[in-house]
Amino acid sequence: MKNRIFHSIPSILITLLVPIALILGAVRIVLNPWYPRLEYRTPWFPADEYGFTRAERDYYARIAIEYLNTNQDIHLLMDLRFTNGQTAPPMSCLEMTDCNLMYNERELQHMIDVKYVLGIVLPVGYAAIGVIILLGLWAWKREWRRDYLSAVGRGGWLMISILITLIVLVISVFDWFFTKFHNVFFSSGTWQFYTSDTLIRLFPERFWMDTFIIVGGIAGLGGIVLILIGRRRKNK
Repeated sequence: MKNRIFHSIPSILITLLVPIALILGAVRIVLNPWYPRLEYRTPWFPADEYGFTRAERDYYARIAIEYLNTNQDIHLLMDLRFTNGQTAPPMSCLEMTDCNLMYNERELQHMIDVKYVLGIVLPVGYAAIGVIILLGLWAWKREWRRDYLSAVGRGGWLMISILITLIVLVISVFDWFFTKFHNVFFSSGTWQFYTSDTLIRLFPERFWMDTFIIVGGIAGLGGIVLILIGRRRKNK
C-alpha cells in the first residue's frame, strides 16, 4: 500500500507532463524552415496579393525562423530591405520612415515578444520530456514500470482529450480561439497587423490554421502511440 501511494505521485506528474511534452515538442518540430516551405506549396495556400513570389517567401520565412531559433538579435530582421525595386505597400508604408524596410516597428516588437515567449515555453517542454525520461529510468530500476506505463497511457488519453477540444475550437470559432490564444501570451493589440505587413504576407491566417492542425496532429499521434504502449504493457 505504501509503495502504491509512493508511486502515485510521480504517476500523476507523468500523466500531466505528457501533453506538455507532446505539444511543445510538436511546436519545436514545425519551428523549422522546412515547414513554411511545405506550407507554401500546398494547393490551398493563398498567393501574396502584394507581390512576394514563393521563392521570396521561402527566403524571408527562413530568416524569420532563424531569428527565433538562434541567438541573433533583432537587427537580423531590422536590416532587411525589399529588393528589385519593391517597397512596402501604401498602408504599411504610412508607419515607416523608410518604405524600403521590410518590417515596421510593430512587427519587430512582436518578433521580439515571440522570441521571448519561446525562450520560456520551449525549455518547459524540454524539461517535461527530461522528467518523463528520468522517471522512466527510475521506474525500471525500482520495479514500478507497470505504473509508469499506465501513467504514460493516461497522459496519451489526456492529450487526445485536449486535442479534440482544440479541434472543435479551431473548426467552429477559429478567429475567437486565435485571438484568445494570442492574448494569453501577448498584450492586446500588439500582435495585430495590416494584411499588407510583411509578417501577414509571410504567415497569413491560412498558415496558422494549418499550423494548429499540424501541431495537433503530431501531438495526437504521439498520444496514440503512448496509449498503445501503455495498453500493450499493461496486458502483458
